[in-house]
Amino acid sequence: MGAMASHTVGFDLDMTLIDSRPGIRACYLRLAEDTRTHIDADAAVSRLGPPLEWELSHWFPQERVPEMVARYRELYPTYAIEPTPALPGAADAIRAVQELGGRAIVVTAKNRPQAALHLTHLGLEPDELVGGLWAEAKAEALRAHGASVYVGDHTGDVRGAHTAGALSVAVPTGPIGAQELREAGADVLLADLTEFRPWWKAYVGNADH
Repeated sequence: MGAMASHTVGFDLDMTLIDSRPGIRACYLRLAEDTRTHIDADAAVSRLGPPLEWELSHWFPQERVPEMVARYRELYPTYAIEPTPALPGAADAIRAVQELGGRAIVVTAKNRPQAALHLTHLGLEPDELVGGLWAEAKAEALRAHGASVYVGDHTGDVRGAHTAGALSVAVPTGPIGAQELREAGADVLLADLTEFRPWWKAYVGNADH
């Protein structure tokens, strides 16, 4: 197999490629103000990873969650894009895959339109973006695109990688520490994405020989 066929890498978005905490926090604060409902925005951004519906169910009765999801998503472009930076090494990790003839795809629980706004704003240019998939469900997209590696910050990302039969590369840049990621079964642990390029070059070199 050539590099193009065998080396597709999936990346999670929130807290793997981008530090989405400032923007998401701003959204929750505005939603709390609009609905006159207490939302602990600091607690919410300390556990990013699961779908929006899961977090909103902490603050609203179940029957109001769909309405609150819609309102949050209306607020999101105004409040969440501008304050959200790329994490160190994010752009370089995507480029590293592409420069060695591979494909870089983003597979995220965030809905696709909002994920696309972040990528465009930050100049991140993966080959494909798939939204709305969390944990084991991420395996659908990873399998569909033939990804052999999935990079993420959450134990849900480790499960998604393994469900797809892909190598799990974990970065403790989100809410989950290195020890917990190891215990969840991460195959490779990097401090952050600045370590991805040298690891990837070695991985591709070994796979192609």
